[in-house]
Amino acid sequence: MRRSILTAAALTATLALAACSGGAEEPAGEESAAPNGEGSTLTVWVDETRQAAVEDAAAGFEESTGAEVEVVLKNFEDIRPDFLAQVPTGQGPDITVGAHDWLGELTTNGVVAPIELGDTAAAFEPVSVQAFTQDEQVYGLPYAVENIALIRNTELAPEAPATWDDAIAAGEEAGTEYPLLIQTSTEGDPYTFYPLQMSFGAPVFEQNADGTYAPELALGGEGGTAFAEWLAEQGEAGTLSTDVTYDIAVAAFAAGESPFIVGGPWMLEQFADLDLSIDPIPSAGGEPAQPFVGVAGFYVSAQSENALLANDFLVNHMATPEAQLALYEAGDRPPALIEAADTASEDPITAGFRAVGADAVPMPSLPEMGAVWAYWGVTEAAIVSGQSDPAEAWEKMVADIQGEIG
Repeated sequence: MRRSILTAAALTATLALAACSGGAEEPAGEESAAPNGEGSTLTVWVDETRQAAVEDAAAGFEESTGAEVEVVLKNFEDIRPDFLAQVPTGQGPDITVGAHDWLGELTTNGVVAPIELGDTAAAFEPVSVQAFTQDEQVYGLPYAVENIALIRNTELAPEAPATWDDAIAAGEEAGTEYPLLIQTSTEGDPYTFYPLQMSFGAPVFEQNADGTYAPELALGGEGGTAFAEWLAEQGEAGTLSTDVTYDIAVAAFAAGESPFIVGGPWMLEQFADLDLSIDPIPSAGGEPAQPFVGVAGFYVSAQSENALLANDFLVNHMATPEAQLALYEAGDRPPALIEAADTASEDPITAGFRAVGADAVPMPSLPEMGAVWAYWGVTEAAIVSGQSDPAEAWEKMVADIQGEIG
């Protein structure tokens, strides 16, 4: 991929950052020249899965800029809290790996800086850039897209179902123990159930015209009530059950006890002996059953003294087909860079998840999302198990979440 050309505005902004911080980088030219990084060191936090791919890209960056890259290995679970704690004190890395749904918390705490993708933005899957966008600014360099889909055992169900009812009918015709598997448990699973909720026209938050979210609840109203009543019907019919946990669902599908499971690529290793197809999740409510999409990427610290170098490393060394395919091979998630995703899609399983992800919606990164999960899941579980009246329980859930958000 050719080196991106920084716009005059972005260059001015980035140089201002560098000037304010006293960084060592030389002013960049208007086009493709790499910044002079002699004497500078970029610190990058990664987890074990991403380490080798980042180190390979760092070698090329060091050769072209003269800068050094220190790749620091951390447990993924520690990265977000440590980044939030250390950046305000002037510590922490210049760049860290992270998920897009951290964005609201990171910007609220002022610990991340926008990055300038320039022409490179058009080379990414649109949903991946949208996921890292807030107030018309992009805060992350995406590298992988993750979403659920309908995983189908083709020996038990030769054709993809068009609707939820078609899937249940096909499952019953297959004569297996479960017509369709979807993890529920007594705590519910709103992430996995979300595409079915979306098919009733009940998104969790309102979306702006550019696809970003507004902190206004949207999961109530007629669509939400209709979804709640559908949950109760499925629970009564036995097609949904709180007895089905993640482990039970995966083990049953692996044993051929259902032709369908709603799940993600993280399950595939346990289905190695099955012939699979990856299909869109069938609609239950008549509208498209859009799952959440999660996007993995890299953030730049708001306190980095090497903002220009950090941007150059991400845009010109991590946004290459080679780097993105290396990350794909390590993490088994479709790349965010279209050229790399095209190559990875030679695998029909990856192509299937990618196709579903193209129509998915980003997981909201609003800080208000933290108030939603607990009420959401247990309400779904209570309705499925028949413990709660669907309309009343859903209305109370919405009121409780609204009260939590304020």
